[in-house]
Amino acid sequence: MTSRTGGLYYGYIVAAAGFLTMFAMWGTFYTFGVFFKPVLEEFGWNRAMTSGAYSLSTVLHGMLGVAMGRLTDKFGPRLVMVASGVFLGAGYLLMSQIGTLWHFYLFYGVLIGIGMGGSWVPILTTVARWFINRRGMMVGIVLTGISLGAVIMPPLAERLVASYEWRASYVIMGSVALVLIVAAALFLRRDPRGRQQNESDERIEARDRLQSSGLSFVQAIRTRQLWIIFAMVFCLGFFIFAALVHIVPHATDLGISAASAANMLAIVGGIGLVTKFFIGSAVDRFGTRICYLVSFLVATFAFFWLLEARELWALYLFAVLFGMVYSGAEVLETPLIAELFGLSSMGVILSISALGFTVGGAVGPLVAGRIFDITGSYDMAFVASGIVGIIGIALTLLLRPLSRGEPVAANG
Repeated sequence: MTSRTGGLYYGYIVAAAGFLTMFAMWGTFYTFGVFFKPVLEEFGWNRAMTSGAYSLSTVLHGMLGVAMGRLTDKFGPRLVMVASGVFLGAGYLLMSQIGTLWHFYLFYGVLIGIGMGGSWVPILTTVARWFINRRGMMVGIVLTGISLGAVIMPPLAERLVASYEWRASYVIMGSVALVLIVAAALFLRRDPRGRQQNESDERIEARDRLQSSGLSFVQAIRTRQLWIIFAMVFCLGFFIFAALVHIVPHATDLGISAASAANMLAIVGGIGLVTKFFIGSAVDRFGTRICYLVSFLVATFAFFWLLEARELWALYLFAVLFGMVYSGAEVLETPLIAELFGLSSMGVILSISALGFTVGGAVGPLVAGRIFDITGSYDMAFVASGIVGIIGIALTLLLRPLSRGEPVAANG
């Protein structure tokens, strides 16, 4: 926990700031399913229309992730994250004032989408730069902030909506997000200023070489590996966000109370709190490819299980399995990118991979909402998610390490 020169290693402060940021940004973002029916019922929109704002937000924050990666590589994470916190908080505060569909799409789809653009790449690339021999574990710890947010925020939002209506609840959520994110951003630094006490000289030299080595952005996008990863995380984003948006409305459609349905998202987060640390350690021990394969296998089973789940205990079991998958999806991406492509252009390379996740996350809820509007049921949406999981298994089996000289060969 100390540097070689004495005192606390600053990387742990960076990780703590990243944890708090993840908690605030993703915890509030995951409350959308809680607000879904109250907003839908007040304005009379259908589920595809209502899901569309979430999809727009997801696409936008994925696309902006590329720019955020470049800005983080050039200027560091602090400025990027302060701006993200301001946009995100403003979006939630203005959600309390919506009166038409275009307001909804502007405030949630655009402003919150811009704010969420800083929710992944700036934080995770910064943590990756501060750690080498504990990278998987520290990424896992930082990402438990997302799980804690999922445990606390959706049930809190449900209670706020029940007590104060949804407009006032958005004011509270926006205020929390704005204060926590901006405060945490002030502690972020891009570059290591010390050395971990338990790192050998060889480890330190390896880290220094890795900081200045690796594939360039142009080289990376010419490899088949990056596009296989893009497709893999697209699959993850598709069924993860489809479930996050629609599982609460699905449960209430089955006659489950709103509070019990919101607890499903809390279970997802609680499982993440338990498993993220172990998944990070598993990455360091077994490698990312094996962990991805297990995640897709569990997801495929979970969505086909959901077809028959009609009682609360069965839905909670799905939440447990889904929480394991989601934990893996969050932890695995950053170590895989660092392992295959190095750190010299990691921010922008990771943003391309993250774009696949967010594009899938935009398509999944929209498709699920449209299926419900047509059929009156989510069953075919769950079948589609299970099929996407099978595709993810096939893609993972195709992923191989870069061979020496492969980027050069790809140029021709």
